[in-house]
Amino acid sequence: MERPDGLILGIETSCDETAAAVITTDGEIKSNVVASQAELHAAFGGVVPEIASRRHLELIAPVVREALSEAGVTLDDLDRVAVTQGPGLIGALLVGIAAAKALAWSRRLPLAPVDHLRGHVASLSLQPAPVAPPFLCLLASGGHTLLIDVREDGTQHVLGSTLDDAAGEAFDKGARLLGLGYPGGREIDQLARAGDSKAFDFPVARVPGLDFSFSGLKTALLYATRDLSSERLAERRADLAASYQRAIVRALVERVREAAEQTGAERIAVVGGVAANSELRAGLREAALAPLELCTDNAAMIASAGRFVEPVPYPGYLGLDAYASR
Repeated sequence: MERPDGLILGIETSCDETAAAVITTDGEIKSNVVASQAELHAAFGGVVPEIASRRHLELIAPVVREALSEAGVTLDDLDRVAVTQGPGLIGALLVGIAAAKALAWSRRLPLAPVDHLRGHVASLSLQPAPVAPPFLCLLASGGHTLLIDVREDGTQHVLGSTLDDAAGEAFDKGARLLGLGYPGGREIDQLARAGDSKAFDFPVARVPGLDFSFSGLKTALLYATRDLSSERLAERRADLAASYQRAIVRALVERVREAAEQTGAERIAVVGGVAANSELRAGLREAALAPLELCTDNAAMIASAGRFVEPVPYPGYLGLDAYASR
């Protein structure tokens, strides 16, 4: 039987972070180790799936060892293992799932397969300041932009999603157009502080329902950069970054407020990598914001979601497979 103060090992390899964490079943983080591949992929302007998968193979064992060591525990102390099953890069996901299967099987532990997006929401339920449902949650990351109605832990209903690019993807593509580095969101956020956010009037798409669209905004930035000489582009780069960021954040904030009004939500929460954006955090000051260290992909959130998933008992998970998308 799982102890009230039992321990969960979480493993996350959905994209370009190799992560492992140990938390208690009441949400206390004992360790949370993340090995980022950002510098490895920076030369390509984005994540290369095959390179990411191979790097996960190199990092998964030492990252898990470090997480166990920081928590001061061994595999014998664990009550279950939780792992990201999807969505994500299929090759990267399979590395994490294979490792999780091996670790769980070696100690006859149950295995909790976790949806990566539910993991982001579950980051809000971790100590020391857990956010209790119900709340309206904006999940904005490199691969996903969703509005989620969270009525109770582990139970979520999607109200709206992006029709094309995710918000984080729009930041990354915009950064490439501006000649900035990777990850693009961080680069634009830093440069925008020196620019005038009203210098360029970029459009905010209005689509039916509570969905999002960022492809038109990206095209508008493309045309704006094409119309400038290389010298003028260098001079106006900060203004372009600030105006582009302002348009993305406006789209997110306006949709969140619209959804809150429609649903009568009294509390708003924001999770995902884009939740680290300074302008978004300023635009939703009243929202419950995921801590900065839990915004980007990490294993503590996966272990947290593993508390609300019915685990697969030994050895039934040996045939468990990954999925790239929902």
